[in-house]
Amino acid sequence: MRPTLSEREIAGVGMTSQRARDRLIDRLREKGIGDERVLAVMRRTPRHLFMDEALASRAYEDTSLPIGHGQTISQPFVVARMTEALCAGLPQTGARVLELGTGSGYQAAVLSPLVAEVYTVERIRPLLDRARERFRQLGLNNIRALYGDGSEGWAEHGPYHGILLTAAPERVPETLFDQLLPGGCLIAPVGGRGGQELIRYVTTPGGGVEREVLDLVSFVPFLGGRA
Repeated sequence: MRPTLSEREIAGVGMTSQRARDRLIDRLREKGIGDERVLAVMRRTPRHLFMDEALASRAYEDTSLPIGHGQTISQPFVVARMTEALCAGLPQTGARVLELGTGSGYQAAVLSPLVAEVYTVERIRPLLDRARERFRQLGLNNIRALYGDGSEGWAEHGPYHGILLTAAPERVPETLFDQLLPGGCLIAPVGGRGGQELIRYVTTPGGGVEREVLDLVSFVPFLGGRA
Protein backbone atom coordinates (compact mmCIF):
# COMPACT_ATOMS: atom_id res chain seq x y z
CA MET A 1 0.00 0.00 0.00
CA ARG A 2 1.42 3.36 -0.98
CA PRO A 3 2.38 5.79 1.80
CA THR A 4 0.01 8.52 0.61
CA LEU A 5 -3.30 8.81 -1.21
CA SER A 6 -3.96 11.30 -3.97
CA GLU A 7 -6.83 13.77 -3.74
CA ARG A 8 -8.40 11.98 -6.70
CA GLU A 9 -8.31 8.62 -4.87
CA ILE A 10 -9.92 10.13 -1.78
CA ALA A 11 -12.54 12.06 -3.76
CA GLY A 12 -13.39 9.09 -5.96
CA VAL A 13 -14.74 8.99 -9.50
CA GLY A 14 -17.82 7.54 -11.14
CA MET A 15 -19.48 5.10 -8.75
CA THR A 16 -17.18 6.27 -5.92
CA SER A 17 -17.65 10.01 -6.54
CA GLN A 18 -19.17 12.61 -4.26
CA ARG A 19 -22.41 12.34 -6.21
CA ALA A 20 -22.62 8.64 -5.28
CA ARG A 21 -21.99 9.52 -1.62
CA ASP A 22 -24.68 12.20 -1.73
CA ARG A 23 -27.22 9.69 -3.04
CA LEU A 24 -26.34 7.32 -0.19
CA ILE A 25 -26.83 10.09 2.37
CA ASP A 26 -30.25 10.86 0.88
CA ARG A 27 -31.21 7.20 1.32
CA LEU A 28 -29.99 7.16 4.92
CA ARG A 29 -32.01 10.26 5.71
CA GLU A 30 -35.11 8.69 4.09
CA LYS A 31 -34.61 5.59 6.27
CA GLY A 32 -34.70 7.66 9.45
CA ILE A 33 -31.16 8.80 10.25
CA GLY A 34 -31.63 12.27 11.67
CA ASP A 35 -28.30 13.24 13.22
CA GLU A 36 -26.85 15.71 10.72
CA ARG A 37 -23.39 15.38 12.28
CA VAL A 38 -23.35 11.68 11.49
CA LEU A 39 -24.68 12.23 7.97
CA ALA A 40 -22.08 14.94 7.30
CA VAL A 41 -19.22 12.68 8.40
CA MET A 42 -20.47 9.76 6.33
CA ARG A 43 -20.89 12.06 3.33
CA ARG A 44 -17.19 12.90 3.35
CA THR A 45 -15.72 9.57 4.54
CA PRO A 46 -14.34 7.59 1.54
CA ARG A 47 -15.91 4.16 2.19
CA HIS A 48 -14.46 2.88 -1.09
CA LEU A 49 -10.97 3.08 0.39
CA PHE A 50 -11.86 0.61 3.16
CA MET A 51 -12.55 -2.32 0.83
CA ASP A 52 -10.91 -4.22 -1.99
CA GLU A 53 -10.58 -2.29 -5.23
CA ALA A 54 -12.67 -4.93 -7.03
CA LEU A 55 -15.70 -4.00 -4.90
CA ALA A 56 -15.07 -0.24 -4.73
CA SER A 57 -17.75 0.51 -7.33
CA ARG A 58 -20.34 -0.84 -4.85
CA ALA A 59 -19.05 1.17 -1.89
CA TYR A 60 -21.98 3.60 -1.80
CA GLU A 61 -24.70 1.00 -2.09
CA ASP A 62 -26.55 0.55 1.19
CA THR A 63 -25.31 -3.00 1.72
CA SER A 64 -22.64 -4.93 3.60
CA LEU A 65 -19.73 -6.27 1.54
CA PRO A 66 -16.96 -8.83 2.14
CA ILE A 67 -13.50 -7.64 3.21
CA GLY A 68 -11.81 -11.05 3.50
CA HIS A 69 -11.09 -13.37 6.43
CA GLY A 70 -14.81 -14.15 6.71
CA GLN A 71 -15.58 -10.56 7.70
CA THR A 72 -17.69 -7.76 6.18
CA ILE A 73 -17.83 -3.99 6.06
CA SER A 74 -21.18 -3.13 7.62
CA GLN A 75 -24.16 -1.74 5.72
CA PRO A 76 -24.00 2.09 5.78
CA PHE A 77 -27.46 2.35 7.37
CA VAL A 78 -26.33 0.12 10.24
CA VAL A 79 -23.11 2.15 10.68
CA ALA A 80 -25.20 5.33 10.76
CA ARG A 81 -27.76 3.83 13.15
CA MET A 82 -25.12 2.59 15.59
CA THR A 83 -23.13 5.82 15.42
CA GLU A 84 -26.23 7.94 15.96
CA ALA A 85 -27.32 5.83 18.94
CA LEU A 86 -23.85 5.97 20.48
CA CYS A 87 -23.36 9.71 19.98
CA ALA A 88 -26.74 10.47 21.55
CA GLY A 89 -25.32 9.36 24.90
CA LEU A 90 -21.91 11.01 24.69
CA PRO A 91 -20.75 14.34 26.14
CA GLN A 92 -20.40 17.21 23.68
CA THR A 93 -16.63 17.38 24.18
CA GLY A 94 -13.92 15.02 25.36
CA ALA A 95 -15.72 11.76 24.59
CA ARG A 96 -13.57 8.63 24.70
CA VAL A 97 -14.95 5.63 22.77
CA LEU A 98 -13.91 1.98 22.49
CA GLU A 99 -14.72 -0.03 19.36
CA LEU A 100 -14.43 -3.81 19.43
CA GLY A 101 -13.94 -5.28 15.97
CA THR A 102 -11.95 -2.85 13.82
CA GLY A 103 -12.59 -4.84 10.64
CA SER A 104 -12.06 -2.60 7.62
CA GLY A 105 -11.62 0.47 9.84
CA TYR A 106 -14.61 2.28 8.33
CA GLN A 107 -16.66 2.49 11.53
CA ALA A 108 -13.70 3.91 13.45
CA ALA A 109 -13.11 6.41 10.63
CA VAL A 110 -16.73 7.59 10.95
CA LEU A 111 -16.40 7.94 14.72
CA SER A 112 -13.08 9.80 14.52
CA PRO A 113 -14.41 13.32 13.73
CA LEU A 114 -17.29 12.95 16.20
CA VAL A 115 -15.35 12.17 19.40
CA ALA A 116 -12.09 13.12 21.06
CA GLU A 117 -10.49 9.66 21.15
CA VAL A 118 -11.22 6.33 19.46
CA TYR A 119 -9.68 3.10 20.71
CA THR A 120 -10.27 0.06 18.51
CA VAL A 121 -9.40 -3.63 18.93
CA GLU A 122 -9.15 -6.29 16.19
CA ARG A 123 -8.36 -10.00 16.50
CA ILE A 124 -7.37 -10.56 12.84
CA ARG A 125 -3.92 -9.11 12.25
CA PRO A 126 -4.06 -8.51 8.45
CA LEU A 127 -7.31 -6.54 8.83
CA LEU A 128 -5.84 -4.44 11.62
CA ASP A 129 -2.66 -3.71 9.65
CA ARG A 130 -4.67 -2.53 6.65
CA ALA A 131 -7.00 -0.39 8.79
CA ARG A 132 -4.04 1.24 10.57
CA GLU A 133 -2.52 2.16 7.23
CA ARG A 134 -5.78 3.77 6.08
CA PHE A 135 -6.08 5.75 9.31
CA ARG A 136 -2.55 7.04 8.80
CA GLN A 137 -3.11 7.90 5.13
CA LEU A 138 -6.31 9.79 5.93
CA GLY A 139 -4.79 11.68 8.85
CA LEU A 140 -7.12 10.17 11.47
CA ASN A 141 -4.71 10.81 14.30
CA ASN A 142 -7.12 10.35 17.21
CA ILE A 143 -7.54 6.61 16.55
CA ARG A 144 -5.41 4.07 18.44
CA ALA A 145 -5.63 0.44 17.36
CA LEU A 146 -4.72 -2.78 19.18
CA TYR A 147 -4.22 -6.35 17.99
CA GLY A 148 -5.98 -8.30 20.70
CA ASP A 149 -9.01 -10.10 22.09
CA GLY A 150 -12.02 -7.78 21.92
CA SER A 151 -13.90 -9.74 24.57
CA GLU A 152 -11.40 -8.32 27.08
CA GLY A 153 -11.95 -4.73 25.97
CA TRP A 154 -8.99 -2.37 26.42
CA ALA A 155 -8.96 -1.50 30.11
CA GLU A 156 -5.69 0.41 29.94
CA HIS A 157 -7.40 3.44 28.38
CA GLY A 158 -10.77 3.12 30.10
CA PRO A 159 -13.19 3.83 31.48
CA TYR A 160 -14.98 4.98 28.34
CA HIS A 161 -17.98 7.18 27.66
CA GLY A 162 -19.12 4.72 25.00
CA ILE A 163 -18.37 1.23 23.67
CA LEU A 164 -19.44 -0.13 20.30
CA LEU A 165 -19.31 -3.77 19.15
CA THR A 166 -19.20 -4.51 15.42
CA ALA A 167 -19.80 -8.26 15.76
CA ALA A 168 -22.54 -10.12 17.61
CA PRO A 169 -21.96 -11.96 20.90
CA GLU A 170 -24.61 -14.25 22.34
CA ARG A 171 -24.24 -12.11 25.44
CA VAL A 172 -22.16 -8.98 26.06
CA PRO A 173 -19.12 -9.85 28.24
CA GLU A 174 -19.50 -8.38 31.73
CA THR A 175 -15.96 -7.01 31.66
CA LEU A 176 -17.03 -4.52 29.01
CA PHE A 177 -19.61 -2.93 31.30
CA ASP A 178 -16.84 -2.57 33.90
CA GLN A 179 -14.97 -0.39 31.38
CA LEU A 180 -17.87 2.08 31.00
CA LEU A 181 -18.16 5.32 32.96
CA PRO A 182 -21.37 5.83 34.97
CA GLY A 183 -24.03 6.90 32.48
CA GLY A 184 -21.97 5.50 29.61
CA CYS A 185 -23.58 3.61 26.76
CA LEU A 186 -22.71 0.41 24.93
CA ILE A 187 -24.13 -0.40 21.49
CA ALA A 188 -24.03 -4.03 20.39
CA PRO A 189 -25.74 -6.52 18.08
CA VAL A 190 -26.65 -9.45 20.33
CA GLY A 191 -27.80 -12.99 19.50
CA GLY A 192 -27.13 -15.89 17.17
CA ARG A 193 -27.35 -15.85 13.39
CA GLY A 194 -30.88 -15.13 12.20
CA GLY A 195 -32.01 -13.68 15.52
CA GLN A 196 -29.90 -10.66 16.40
CA GLU A 197 -31.07 -7.43 18.00
CA LEU A 198 -29.21 -4.13 18.04
CA ILE A 199 -29.28 -3.10 21.70
CA ARG A 200 -28.32 0.09 23.51
CA TYR A 201 -27.20 -0.42 27.11
CA VAL A 202 -26.81 2.51 29.51
CA THR A 203 -25.14 2.20 32.92
CA THR A 204 -27.03 3.75 35.82
CA PRO A 205 -25.61 5.61 38.88
CA GLY A 206 -26.55 2.66 41.08
CA GLY A 207 -24.46 0.23 39.08
CA GLY A 208 -27.29 -1.24 37.04
CA VAL A 209 -27.76 -1.37 33.28
CA GLU A 210 -30.77 -0.22 31.29
CA ARG A 211 -31.46 -1.99 27.98
CA GLU A 212 -33.22 -0.73 24.84
CA VAL A 213 -33.73 -2.69 21.61
CA LEU A 214 -33.10 -0.43 18.60
CA ASP A 215 -33.47 -2.69 15.57
CA LEU A 216 -33.10 -6.16 14.07
CA VAL A 217 -29.69 -6.73 12.48
CA SER A 218 -27.39 -9.38 11.03
CA PHE A 219 -23.69 -9.42 12.00
CA VAL A 220 -20.86 -11.93 11.97
CA PRO A 221 -20.31 -13.66 15.34
CA PHE A 222 -18.23 -11.98 18.04
CA LEU A 223 -15.24 -14.24 18.70
CA GLY A 224 -12.61 -14.12 21.42
CA GLY A 225 -8.90 -14.76 21.11
CA ARG A 226 -6.63 -13.76 18.24
CA ALA A 227 -6.53 -15.07 14.68
